[in-house]
Amino acid sequence: MEYLALQVVFLPLLLSPLAYLLGRKFGPTTTMWFTFGILAYCTSIIIHQFTIGDYEEHYKWTEQFGEFGFLFDGLSSIFAIIIYLLCTILTLYSKPYMIHKFQENFKLENKNEQQSQLQNKQTMIVQTDQTEYINKNSGVYFALYLVFAMGMLGTVLATNLIEFYVFFEVMLVPAFFLIAFYGDGNKRRISLMFFFWTHVGAVILLLGFLTIGLSIGSFDFVDIDESEIPEDILLLSASAIIIGLGVKLAAFMFHIWLPYAHGSAPTPISALLSPAMIGIGAYGLFRLIIEFLPGAYHELAIWLHIWGLLTMIYGGIMALMQDDIKRLFAYSSISQMGYLLFGIGSYSVLGMTGAEMMYITHALGKGLLFMSAGVLIVQVKTRSISKLGGLANKLPVTVVCAVIGALTIMGVPPTSGFMGEWMLFYGAIDTAIDEDSTLRIIIFSLGLISTVITMSYMLWMLKRVFFGKLPENLTHVKDGNWYMLSPMIVLAGLTIILGIYPDIFLNKIVPYMSEITTRILSIN
Repeated sequence: MEYLALQVVFLPLLLSPLAYLLGRKFGPTTTMWFTFGILAYCTSIIIHQFTIGDYEEHYKWTEQFGEFGFLFDGLSSIFAIIIYLLCTILTLYSKPYMIHKFQENFKLENKNEQQSQLQNKQTMIVQTDQTEYINKNSGVYFALYLVFAMGMLGTVLATNLIEFYVFFEVMLVPAFFLIAFYGDGNKRRISLMFFFWTHVGAVILLLGFLTIGLSIGSFDFVDIDESEIPEDILLLSASAIIIGLGVKLAAFMFHIWLPYAHGSAPTPISALLSPAMIGIGAYGLFRLIIEFLPGAYHELAIWLHIWGLLTMIYGGIMALMQDDIKRLFAYSSISQMGYLLFGIGSYSVLGMTGAEMMYITHALGKGLLFMSAGVLIVQVKTRSISKLGGLANKLPVTVVCAVIGALTIMGVPPTSGFMGEWMLFYGAIDTAIDEDSTLRIIIFSLGLISTVITMSYMLWMLKRVFFGKLPENLTHVKDGNWYMLSPMIVLAGLTIILGIYPDIFLNKIVPYMSEITTRILSIN
């Protein structure tokens, strides 16, 4: 198919204004199916190309930046599938959840307007029509949603440093507005915090890109040659890239924004921010550090390993302390990004393969958990774990999906989490033994302890929310509608399928990881 990659990246962007107009005229149902159709079409193209093999497109851009293009290989195609698959099924989930959110916002804004008019001693109170309000906001929501999806996909398919940076920044803008418009709590302050942290990280990333591009005279991936970069700035540029991507990953010390952003964002967006967006930081480390700067990676791998361990433990301990279920999952996401860093720093084929599998695992498992939290918000009207309990009989589909999501995050077979976690730790201990490194053995041992922390907060959450005594005020609670439950069932099925037959993705991941590892070893 001609212009395949160009279609899947830019079609959502080009059609986002139409999604807005459809929302204003016909309402959320029409807009939802329109958005779903666009993303389903693009996802089917990506999956089809994945089954065929590697693929790339290149187009002329400017003399200053080189050319822009899109690449599907053993790294990017996996991330692309997961991103658009999540975006597609969460479109269905978005309809009932966002209607619920629009109705809440309408009542709140109308109440504030009435109070203001009463204070001004006005006798006439004009109320905005709720249907018109919902239609307008559904158009805005799905238009921003399409741009957000496009930004994430463009980032992982980019073949040029400046192109990567542009898409990296583009995906922040719709995410900012989605939190600012439709978030909970002090949403405007939180959206600004999110934008500030992630934008600063992106600027630091750009400094690393400029250093590399100006050193070699090109920003195209194909022209990047580590040997042409002066040694005195190589580690400096690599460190800038790692820090910039570390902010995106919400790694320890750069994690401040994530619990607030995930806690405030509407749940469908939380289910994209956590499983899909922040993991793009790991993609950047694979592509920009391990593949293009193998010498720098050789020097910094142990520090990435340690950083991953600290992130795993910190995120897990903080998750144990949360009463807000979305903040618990947010800190869990921090911990899971630590697993990815841990695997990236393992300096082994198996460890890095496990890290990429952990991205898939996290997407499926955390997507399930955030969607389960959304059902609680809509059906039970609370996010406080201490106010819940005994809901297993009331929410049968939700509890099954939540348990499967938790087992995936814990790495329990037959979910996909088991294979990712097994390969991750196997690679870590294999490197420790080969190098006869006491430090790496200690890091491996502490990493195993962090898995116990992960199991603790997940099992404790499930017990408090779904089991035990049912509060009297929750006796009439019912499960969510099928717009919410169907996407959850799909993700639950996928994590089981990949747990039983991981070669669906491993057949692509392992050759890529073997190739870049061979390159690293040949240089060092």
